[in-house]
Formats: sequence, structure tokens, C-alpha cells
Amino acid sequence: MRDTIPSGVIEALRGAKSVVVLSGAGVSAESGIPTFRDAMEGLWAKYDPMELATPQAFAQNPEMVSRWYDERRQNCALVKPNPGHHALARMERCLIERGGEFTLLTQNVDRLHQAAGSRNVIELHGSIWEWRCERCGVSREERGGPFGQYPPQCACGGTRRPGVVWFGEQLPPKAVRDSELALGRCDLFFSVGTSAVVQPAASFVYLAKRRGAKTVEINREPTPVSDIVDWSIMGKSGAILPELVDMAFKK
Repeated sequence: MRDTIPSGVIEALRGAKSVVVLSGAGVSAESGIPTFRDAMEGLWAKYDPMELATPQAFAQNPEMVSRWYDERRQNCALVKPNPGHHALARMERCLIERGGEFTLLTQNVDRLHQAAGSRNVIELHGSIWEWRCERCGVSREERGGPFGQYPPQCACGGTRRPGVVWFGEQLPPKAVRDSELALGRCDLFFSVGTSAVVQPAASFVYLAKRRGAKTVEINREPTPVSDIVDWSIMGKSGAILPELVDMAFKK
């Protein structure tokens, strides 16, 4: 069961000149990728995410941390974009075709948005596919099978780490700047599949609203911003987004 899409949301998207979408773990969960805390299962069930997703954890036990992230990388390789991912890619194409702007800010590290065809994507929390050398700084995308050793080693002899943002680390400065620029221009903002509690992304809806944009939330459960946005739609993004795009951009 899900909410009906309000006509105001359809009209807002139909008339928008610049759209910003913030996507969270709920979007990827519909493809079968567990949310961060739900990923702690099997051999990892005894760990708290804070024990594995910090620079301190990697410094203390790089083998364990890199093995866990590599397992997550392999699991991401088994899934495909869902209808919600494809709907956002179509939304971008439709807006660009009529001379508008579209920016997708994602907290997800799986690159399913790009696999679905989204182009203007800002990865706020990095990517699990990128592994960076701590010595020379070289980053390389890894799409192959499991690493032969943990932690993986760079050609320079340095230790490589997953290119994700850990607890206690700052978001990539360029990602933050580009996000703020997009938020400053948008007239319509979507928060999709995110709990709206992880900063600084949780503040984006407030920034967009303060600058005059209409705001929409699409999520399976209420969040701290449900009473802040102009429209809050409860349900799966994979069901709501395709219908919304169909109605807003129908020929």
C-alpha cells in the first residue's frame, strides 16, 4: 500500500526548470542491497558498523575492514538497477531535452544510478568500486573478482582502502560545493529513500526550501523532514517514481 501521488507534485515536476534529487539507501534496498546496518549479517553480525567503517578501524585491522568492504563490493556486482533508478534517469533525460537542469545527489556507493543511465550524479559518500592507495593517492575502479590479498596493495607498495567516506571523515569538498551550487539553483527538490538523519545531506531539504524550492519526500516510512516538505509520499520509490515521471512527461 502506498500514498497516491498528489497532483501538485506532478505539476511541480512538469513545470520545473531545475531539479535536485537526494537519494539514500532505501533506493538501493529495493534492488536487494541491504542498508548499512542491515548489511551486518552472517560472519559480520557480531560487529557494529562503527567498528568497521572508521579510519581508526582500518588502521587497527586493515585486513578485516577491507575484507568486509570487498564482500560488499562483490554483493553489489550481483544486483541491477530497479524501476526507481531507471525513472530518475528518465527524469533527467526529459528535463535536459527541454532545456532544464537535473542533479542527482546520492548517499549510495553502489553506482546503480549510473548503471541505470543517470549522468549528472554527485557521490556524496564516495564509491565502493573505487579503491585508493593511502601512500600515493592513486584511485582505481575495481570491477573484477575478490582481491587476492587483504588489504589490497598498490603497485607503489602502499595499502589500498575503499573509496568511501567513513564515519569521522569529511565529504569530498568538490561534492559539497557542487551540491550547494545545485541546491541554490533548483526550484524542485526530492528526498528519496533516505532517513534524513545523516548530515550534511539531511540539511539539504532545508537549504532548498529556504531558497524557494518546492520540496518532496518519497520514503517508505516517515522521517524527521516529513512535516517540513511540501509533499510527503509514503511508499516504494520503485513504484512511485515511474508513475510520477510517466504523468509529468507524458506525450
